[in-house]
Amino acid sequence: MDERLRTERWARFGVACGAILIALFAARPYADSWNDASRLATVESLVEQRTLVIDNSIFVKPGANPSPFRADSALLQAFGTKDKLFINGHFYSDKSPVPAFHLALVDQIWRWFGGPSASTRPDWFCRVMTWFSSGLAYVISICCFFAISRRIGLNPRTSLLITAFFALGTIALPYVEHVNNHILLLGVASCLFLVLLTAEQEGWTTRRLVGIGVLLGIGYTIDLAAGPMLGLTVAGLLAWRANTRKKIWLVALAAMPFFFFHHVVNYRTGGTLGPANAVAAYFEWPGSPFNPGNMTGGWKHSSVLDGLRYSLDMMFGKKGFFGHNLILFLPLLALPTLLRNRTSERPILITGLLWSVGTWLLYAATSNNQSGGCCSVRWFVPLLAPGFVALALILRERPEFCGDAILLGCGGIALGVGMAIRGPWFAQLMPFYWYIYAGTMFGWIGYQVYLRRVRVPEINSEMSSTHADEVLTLALRRRGNVSPVRDDRTNAEVSTQKAF
Repeated sequence: MDERLRTERWARFGVACGAILIALFAARPYADSWNDASRLATVESLVEQRTLVIDNSIFVKPGANPSPFRADSALLQAFGTKDKLFINGHFYSDKSPVPAFHLALVDQIWRWFGGPSASTRPDWFCRVMTWFSSGLAYVISICCFFAISRRIGLNPRTSLLITAFFALGTIALPYVEHVNNHILLLGVASCLFLVLLTAEQEGWTTRRLVGIGVLLGIGYTIDLAAGPMLGLTVAGLLAWRANTRKKIWLVALAAMPFFFFHHVVNYRTGGTLGPANAVAAYFEWPGSPFNPGNMTGGWKHSSVLDGLRYSLDMMFGKKGFFGHNLILFLPLLALPTLLRNRTSERPILITGLLWSVGTWLLYAATSNNQSGGCCSVRWFVPLLAPGFVALALILRERPEFCGDAILLGCGGIALGVGMAIRGPWFAQLMPFYWYIYAGTMFGWIGYQVYLRRVRVPEINSEMSSTHADEVLTLALRRRGNVSPVRDDRTNAEVSTQKAF
């Protein structure tokens, strides 16, 4: 076997093993918020009672023994999850229902093989559900991004480095600890961008188009804002490409089963084709913390200026997306350079950019709480996929930025580990957040100053000296005193023979 192929396989194997180990050890044995408790309640009810009604779930009724919640979580212990809808006299989860069916199948298989029920061993129930949802999506994301970076053309060492920054230095790390839909969509998006990139380089085959449709259908059922936006932008890409315009029906056909299944379940539960959690009447139950003023959906700002301030705060404020994923400042600042370069990956880059901006503006217009009490803005976890595709592209086009990526990535790992220790469901910032953030950014600025004031003049001096030697050599050669120079740039060998 070729040595390079063997190295590539070992690298992929190592990335997969590392991601699996992180996912296994990161999973928490309890529900830690209304968010994951609501999702787990639906899974338990589907398996135990064959219904989406969550009235009797241990995640809804307080006082379960053993408790499925963290011991020091007084609100959850006292009231259970409050992320629920009251429809026709029963409670339902306010989360998208389709992902729960996948986990219900996992739980049913677990039970068939002798696994304990959720009420008997809630710790194992929470772990297993996290492994097969957030953990699986995390592993898929990491493996897909390593494959993307290699396909883009980065060498194995650089690919491994930025994959490590993806795995350990972003908000993906804390969100792997509990069941949530946001990291599920990250897994779908990472796989989708790998398929799009492969199709752009090797051809839009029928199998790839069907795979794109399946991924778009799954994404639609996970997040009813970012999912449809992803479908629209990819459909625009396919319509733009002349060789896929006539085959777009394959993508639509492959996505349709997921689309119809979601809306059938949604209509039978809430009597609406739109999101059930957008119906204010379903939150009118005693003790509900939600009202039309804080629900997501519809314009939520007093003025356009207020909406603009809020949208910028989501990206660059205290909970800002970029402030919790420091390495993404590099592709953000280099974006104009990437867009000017007419590379084969440019359509994929534009698709990712449009999806990211569209999702950002949609949530900025229809919310006012920055996704509630959680680490950064949880709605933007899937946007890590196009962000790191752009990072890989800029490192290929401008390899001199590797130093910047290492500096920002190390700061990101410090934040990522701190966020993982704290968990994803905390409204307050992690300890020492501002020290790490400010230290990394000032270090980056100092590095740029060093490059411009010290390193660049040294390089220019070396280049000037080299240029003078080349001019002298050329003059001597014209006089016949120097033999031709052999310059092999692959191994940096230059031999010169002088005859005076």
